[in-house]
Amino acid sequence: MHRQSLVDYGKPLQDTEVPTPTPQGTEVLLRVSHCGVCHSDIHLQDGYFDLGGGQKLDVRSNRPLPFTLGHEIAGTVEALGPDAQGAAPRLAKGQRYAAYPWIGCGKCGLCARGDEHMCNAPRALGITVDGGYATHVLLPHPRYLLDVEGIAPEIAGALMCSGLTGYGAVKKAIPYLRAGPLLIVGLGGVGMMGLQFARALTDKPIYAADLDKAKREAALKLGAAEAFDPADAGARKAIVKASGGGVGAAVDFAGSDKSLAFAQAPVAKGGAAIVVGLFGGSFTLPVPMFPLRALTIMGSYVGSTSEAREMLDLVKAGKVAPIPVELRPLARTSNSLDDLRAGRIVGRVVITP
Repeated sequence: MHRQSLVDYGKPLQDTEVPTPTPQGTEVLLRVSHCGVCHSDIHLQDGYFDLGGGQKLDVRSNRPLPFTLGHEIAGTVEALGPDAQGAAPRLAKGQRYAAYPWIGCGKCGLCARGDEHMCNAPRALGITVDGGYATHVLLPHPRYLLDVEGIAPEIAGALMCSGLTGYGAVKKAIPYLRAGPLLIVGLGGVGMMGLQFARALTDKPIYAADLDKAKREAALKLGAAEAFDPADAGARKAIVKASGGGVGAAVDFAGSDKSLAFAQAPVAKGGAAIVVGLFGGSFTLPVPMFPLRALTIMGSYVGSTSEAREMLDLVKAGKVAPIPVELRPLARTSNSLDDLRAGRIVGRVVITP
């Protein structure tokens, strides 16, 4: 099978070829039709996350090279292991699915309670085991194949990360909206998906913020009540005024020191700032501000298989408008990561192996 693989950290991906695997046991071989390009792939390509203050979180271990990134995967069943049919009697070759990539060990307490995505010994596709920037990908069990009937194939795979991440974060924000409306900071592919799920989950006004004018304009077209430029010195006060005293929750889809500082500032008393993005940096806030503002700051990481199914049901019901998608061939995967790094992408780029 053909792949675009990481052969050295900090370097461009390269074309590699290996024998197409034969599924064993309950394994399923998926022929990849679409794989979304996610910003977290940039951090994995670099080999670290920026912790601020010159500190880095090294993520190069336990990933033999060459390694194939890509976790927003959709495709068709090509082959089944001898036990896969018994595990999913209706499963057949040629059926189209999205692959739930956030696979855990299946043995720990987190996995047992349905939170495989938070497992401390993960087997996540494109993160710790080879992923979808390839013609094929191997899944350990049919339960990780999710029905995407009726969903456009170019967006089905991207829903497994940008969609699920956006849905999971907005779902956490909903209880805090009694304190005010919602603010979304960062309008990349994930932020745009978050905006769409917010429109499906709440009737509260949704405010948006991004440095990029084109992204702010896209957010307004997708239903944001107002869009703000965080570089504008008066933006924070403008959000407080527009929201009638502050937002109930702010979801930071950028995840940098500057974006979080901006996101939490207009949050009303009793509200929350939810951090999703992984751009990096460090953040400080005087300790008395937490009790005085009754402020919650929390993280949100993708979502569970049950949340993935909830999300897909909303999409199938037509409650989520599609975000802009650009299709590119497998050979342009590394170039697409460069474009994403440089902020040249509105919506989502999806690779078509």
